[in-house]
Amino acid sequence: MTDHFTALYDLAKASAAMAYAPYSKFQVGAALATADGTLFNGCNVENGSYSLGLCAERNAITTAVAAGVKPGDIDCLVIFIDRPELFSPCGGCRQVMSEFMTPTARVSATNGNGLRKDWTMAELLPDGFQLPD
Repeated sequence: MTDHFTALYDLAKASAAMAYAPYSKFQVGAALATADGTLFNGCNVENGSYSLGLCAERNAITTAVAAGVKPGDIDCLVIFIDRPELFSPCGGCRQVMSEFMTPTARVSATNGNGLRKDWTMAELLPDGFQLPD
């Protein structure tokens, strides 16, 4: 992921600035890289029903899927959180991520204060649901 980290960080940070978060004021951006080096991004988009909002991670992944990305194609994902503390992805995002990332794919949470936390997909969702072969 080090090859893509700076580009993904910059893209995720720019995406966070575009987030629509009038309820939580919690702006998050995400950027991912596929195995062939293609980059995709997304931001969180809230709405008045709260539970139907879309997290930045899922937004980036669904954008990638709409462009033809398949399960296992995503090598790394960077999340930019516009807060002083870091958070891991929510459970719903972890499940979606696990379907498009291999267990060894890297996920990083970052912020503008220089903090960074890294995981593999397997660390974020051990023993996650998988369709049988």
